[in-house]
Amino acid sequence: MNQGNQGIKDKRDVRTGLMLNAYPDSIDASLSGLVALLKKDAFRDVFESIYILPSVFNTDLDRGFSVIDYELNALLATKEDLEALKALGMDFKFDFILNHASVLSKPFQDIIKKGDQSIYRDFFIDWNRFWEGKGQMTEEGYIQPEEALIKDMFFRKPGLPILNVRMPDGKEVPYWNTFYQEVRYNPIDAIDLMLELDLQYTQAQMIAEIMNQGLLDGKKPSEIDLGIMTAYKAGVVDYLESHRKYLGQMDLNIKSPLVWDFYEDTLKKLAGYGAGIVRLDAFAYAPKAPGEKNFLNKPGTWELLERVKALADRFGLNLLPEIHSKYEEKIHEKIAEEGFMTYDFFLPGLIIDAFENHSSVHLLQWILDVKTKNIKTVNMLGCHDGIPLLDLKGLLSEAQIQNLIDVVVSRGGYVKDLHGKKNIYYQVNATYYSALGEDDEKMLLARAIQMFMPGKPQVWYLDLFAGKNDYEAVKRAGAAGHKEINRTNLTLEEIEARLEKRVVREQIELIRFRHTFPAFDTEGSLEIIESEPHKLILKWVKDDYSALLEADLKTYKYEITTKENRL
Repeated sequence: MNQGNQGIKDKRDVRTGLMLNAYPDSIDASLSGLVALLKKDAFRDVFESIYILPSVFNTDLDRGFSVIDYELNALLATKEDLEALKALGMDFKFDFILNHASVLSKPFQDIIKKGDQSIYRDFFIDWNRFWEGKGQMTEEGYIQPEEALIKDMFFRKPGLPILNVRMPDGKEVPYWNTFYQEVRYNPIDAIDLMLELDLQYTQAQMIAEIMNQGLLDGKKPSEIDLGIMTAYKAGVVDYLESHRKYLGQMDLNIKSPLVWDFYEDTLKKLAGYGAGIVRLDAFAYAPKAPGEKNFLNKPGTWELLERVKALADRFGLNLLPEIHSKYEEKIHEKIAEEGFMTYDFFLPGLIIDAFENHSSVHLLQWILDVKTKNIKTVNMLGCHDGIPLLDLKGLLSEAQIQNLIDVVVSRGGYVKDLHGKKNIYYQVNATYYSALGEDDEKMLLARAIQMFMPGKPQVWYLDLFAGKNDYEAVKRAGAAGHKEINRTNLTLEEIEARLEKRVVREQIELIRFRHTFPAFDTEGSLEIIESEPHKLILKWVKDDYSALLEADLKTYKYEITTKENRL
């Protein structure tokens, strides 16, 4: 593809050229930096798509995955930036989070303001309405579901997934909250308290000092001892509770017609931005039913996807459902059978396995799967999350997976256990370059293998520039900041310096080759050529064009040869 204002002929036909993956501020602090990068001669004929992570929208938490609304974040991106990228021949992949929205979203804020009078009252899931007649009401005001109905439920955090929301009339309503939640209490101002409770100033000042210190100590208002001012406690607590604020992501009620209006409006907006692919984040949590696992429920999940796909088809969008699951569960095959693209979360770990064991056996098993079962994939090495390894169960033994985890951790990676339990984590956080021991030859061979994989290759910007584990970023981010190890922002000046490195230049050439050589066209075919276990030989053929990769998994050397038998 030549650069220029070519547009997109058919968004339903997903092109197989390379997709760059970055936050809007990954390069020079805003999307305009990405525009400047892709205008450089070094990147001509390299990428045709860009996956821009959701902080490009108005968001508050989790570096974008808690969306307030799908308008562009004015600090990071403009419509002019998107138009400039489209003029370079790019289309986009954007995220759409089906399961939840930020508590700062318009619907949730309307509920807080208007309570039962809000038109959005059922936009989110009222826990007690959901479980009515299926459990016992507790003293705290929420229903504890019957054990038989909840014993198999998958939770992302300890305890019930509830956030209590205070209505204007003082009523507390528990809402379903699968992911993050935070309740904030503003420090009391003595004058406000004086006017609110008809106190003398000195009384209000004493109460304010006691309560503010208690809040700083992490106590809830009801837990703070007011001493000689105890007579005023009920009024003070009520004042604080009525003014509390929230952060977090609230689960959407997919039975609400307004939610489906929201889904349709969002898909239309993303198409208007120039999306070719929409990544469906957290879709597997959205369908909920008593007694179900409430993660990938059947048939609810597939009914949800079918209905969302019908909406997406109206706007010429391809859907990419995002889910981590074990290979042995075959969920990736089910997604493919239903006509969706699927993430290749197996490739990153299989390449590391092939390098560590000098064997292509497991990697070839997966390549044969993709080829024979016609699985349409988006593949990658690194990404904004971690390196998926538990996904490999069924391709690798538990001992082999643990060995891979140990290898990546020994090279500085971080393991995130899901609410403290071992063996249910699904990723190790590290840059892919560091996971390979910061070995240039391994990085280049990994990229070459990716370029010969079926599907649409996605390239994490930091991998491209041989990014190393960023431990300072993890420290700055605090306890939950493990993912920042692989999210270092780069300036254009830093990129210019990195372009001098062979490992960077040769990656770019490999990507350009994949993007421009005709054998990799959608109608090209992949041949797996039998060889010794420590070798990997793959060949792409289309018409009179062929490209052959011969890789040595002991020396990490490779050779690519091509034939162009044109008349």
